[in-house]
Amino acid sequence: MTTASGARSRAPLSGRPAPPTLLHRRVTAWFSEAARELPWRDPACSAWGILVSEVMLQQTPVVRVLPVWNEWLERWPTPGELAAEPAGAAVRHWGRLGYPRRALRLHAAASTIVLQHGGVVPSTREELLALPGVGAYTAAAVAAFAHGRRETVVDTNIRRVHARLFAGTALPAPALTAAEMRRAEELLPEDDALSVRWNAAVMELGAVICTARVPACGSCPVRDACAWVAAGRPAPDHVPKGQAWAGTDRQVRGAMVAVLRATEDPLPRALLLRGPVDLVPGYPAGVTSAASGQLHGALGALHGLQAPGEQLERALAGLLADGLAEETDGSIHLPS
Repeated sequence: MTTASGARSRAPLSGRPAPPTLLHRRVTAWFSEAARELPWRDPACSAWGILVSEVMLQQTPVVRVLPVWNEWLERWPTPGELAAEPAGAAVRHWGRLGYPRRALRLHAAASTIVLQHGGVVPSTREELLALPGVGAYTAAAVAAFAHGRRETVVDTNIRRVHARLFAGTALPAPALTAAEMRRAEELLPEDDALSVRWNAAVMELGAVICTARVPACGSCPVRDACAWVAAGRPAPDHVPKGQAWAGTDRQVRGAMVAVLRATEDPLPRALLLRGPVDLVPGYPAGVTSAASGQLHGALGALHGLQAPGEQLERALAGLLADGLAEETDGSIHLPS
């Protein structure tokens, strides 16, 4: 017998541990009905498209990633097409996703894929881990979702589902533990295809149902097996610390990158550090006339922060050290 939602009726488990096969069946069945339609989940999506999505989605919500991902895949449908352009192009088209070093890492990964893998995204976790900027999670996710391999994929959403379902805690530990990895490995189905679907389904469950702040427990396919629900949904024993933004070097760096992205012309160092065009001797008139209001708006946003001079200097030095900007004859530009 099925319910109105299409799920099979079942006897409640009342918070008791459920057999893994039952969890696999329920969560993947829910995923089949409720999963969001995302372009990187399309079976036709390339391994490159999946790699780009995994890097973009790090600490960035789907709604912000979608338009930038679509633009990137239209502009650079293969690693070779991105690698053929300067690294600055990747930064310029990173949009407002934040953490723009990810754009440099994707460019470096694309170059390595071309040089060492004939332009084809490698399929094993070990080969993926060897790519610049690819960590354990991303390597496992691309091996699983792009190549159908049985890999243990553990992101923040999966950790939260596991913590509530099995440990009865509102949130996982601040950092990934060995015990969490063992649990995830033990839960992973033996069948390759089912393991891929299980990884995706648990991740989706954490993203849209078992959320951090307002979980929709009434819509959860394994609510009756959840130790956290059975315990009365106790409050978390720690509060994740959000990253400060206003007034930080990170905010100033982001505003500087926005200025560099707004024009293809090198900009005098003093323009980034001192402000309005008319205060900077020798500012090239050609840049001013050719620039759109976007450049002047970005400059206004940067200097509207009223950051002290030493913070502006520090932010610029950080961009140069990280390779997000380059300096040529006293002018600053995106990396070539």
